[in-house]
Amino acid sequence: MHRIYEFVRRHPTWVDSLWALVLLLPSAVWIVASIAAPPQATGMADSTAQRIAAVPIALALSLVVALRRRAPEKMLLLAIGTGIAQLITGVETNPGDFAFLVIIFTVASRHVRWASRLALVGGLLAPLIATLRWPPEQSAPQTVLGWLFLTVPFALAWVMGDSLRTRRAYYQQLEERAARLEKEREAQAKVAVAAERARIARELHDVVAHNVSVMVVQADGAAYVLDSAPEQSRQALQTISGTGRQALAEMRRLLGVLRTGDGEQGRDGDEYVPQPGVEQLAELVDQVRGTGVTVKFAIEGTPRPLPSGVELTAYRIVQEALTNTRKHGGPHVGANVRLTYGDGELELLAEDDGRGAQSELYEDGGADGLGQGLIGMRERVGMVGGSLQAGPRPGGGFRISALLPLRGGTQ
Repeated sequence: MHRIYEFVRRHPTWVDSLWALVLLLPSAVWIVASIAAPPQATGMADSTAQRIAAVPIALALSLVVALRRRAPEKMLLLAIGTGIAQLITGVETNPGDFAFLVIIFTVASRHVRWASRLALVGGLLAPLIATLRWPPEQSAPQTVLGWLFLTVPFALAWVMGDSLRTRRAYYQQLEERAARLEKEREAQAKVAVAAERARIARELHDVVAHNVSVMVVQADGAAYVLDSAPEQSRQALQTISGTGRQALAEMRRLLGVLRTGDGEQGRDGDEYVPQPGVEQLAELVDQVRGTGVTVKFAIEGTPRPLPSGVELTAYRIVQEALTNTRKHGGPHVGANVRLTYGDGELELLAEDDGRGAQSELYEDGGADGLGQGLIGMRERVGMVGGSLQAGPRPGGGFRISALLPLRGGTQ
């Protein structure tokens, strides 16, 4: 059955040609029967002309059926012309006239509106014209009933064709909508992937930039005092070891998120460290102090639970600010970190009194790949609906100020 359906779908003209032959058979039988019939009262000449005209009319109507899907509008015009010829020559209604119903249905199922309207008008007028051309030998009421009875099939053919057109248009709209939704879903997936890549890139930048810079500073210091102060070298190496472990733990947390989509537990059952928050800021400040940077840290207001996104954002901002202080602040630089709990926001201030970063580092977009840390800050703050200000301080140094809203409660 499936093969038959596929054949019909791939070769519609062949199928219609077969139906045209089927329609031509009863037409031929009717013509032969009319030839064998005795001459009518109208005379032999008229009867002979009608018999001769019946042949091309039957062939034309069969052609209408054969090519109805290949050229429906042209076949409609051919059917109208054939019907007019049938009226002129006096060829009475015969089995071949079934082609009129077929072409009306076909044209109504297409989207060419003028052809559909013409088919409807022609279908409604054809029974009336045929009744007037060949009036039946019946009473007037019976004639009217007969005309109405003949009109119903033509009207039904058009209605069925128009319903098929409407249903096709509806299915086409559903397919277009499904295709559009699929494209939108793919676009949203690409956006989500790009956002996730950007988030991971920010996390990796913060982890690597801070911890590796601390390790480099400690390693340089240990190498400098290796001979003169072995104890300080040992402490520096311990700091390097602890910082490296911390970096590895955060890297494992990121990789665990990539593998499982859950930052709490990896595939092997190993626990990953939680995301850092404001409670870890004291440890972060102590770590930076160990590199020789003087850092003042203060908390104002009443500490309370914060949304996890705000906690991570605050930690990363301070981490990036202190990293930039070490890298660009110069010798004997001092920093100040202040965390202020407000009624509906968390205010964060991180500033130093050193040389400050180059202007290219805090201009929007950076230059030559620089300033990615500050760009990441702006993105993080924007994700929680906050605001960020970053730039040189009056009198020297660099200042970062962020205002993070606390709406939504803890997460």
